[in-house]
Amino acid sequence: MNKEFMLGYIRVGNIGGMNMTIQERADKAVYLKTQGGYNCSQAVTAALADQSGLNEDQLKALTAGFCAGMGNLEATCGALLGAGMIAGLKSEGNGTLKMTRSMIEKFKERCTATKCGDLKSVVDGHVVCPCEECVRNAVLIYGEVMGLE
Repeated sequence: MNKEFMLGYIRVGNIGGMNMTIQERADKAVYLKTQGGYNCSQAVTAALADQSGLNEDQLKALTAGFCAGMGNLEATCGALLGAGMIAGLKSEGNGTLKMTRSMIEKFKERCTATKCGDLKSVVDGHVVCPCEECVRNAVLIYGEVMGLE
């Protein structure tokens, strides 16, 4: 999604995501991550905010510490954590463990790892899975697990 389209989409009131497809939500998350001001977890939760019962500012504050693998420790990917948090809010905790496990398995299949340090490692001169792809995949996987289109 190009910058002009995304800015226009946001301006006409779709920032909450209620009228967005899961692909548009993924594009929004990548856009937020690449434009600065959002870590991976914040970008994912902002793109899925309407699923949570919280607004984007509340989610941004809640997920501020989940960058670079939880507190910059290169542990679990923040994008994956963000998707799991939204699933917990959406489901009100009912069945969240199963949903999160499914998200983790799908994420690992697509990205080859779940820890930020492993995802950001360089193999044959390339990052295993850049942040933008982690963010995109986390949103798309959330959509698959939660039945969004």
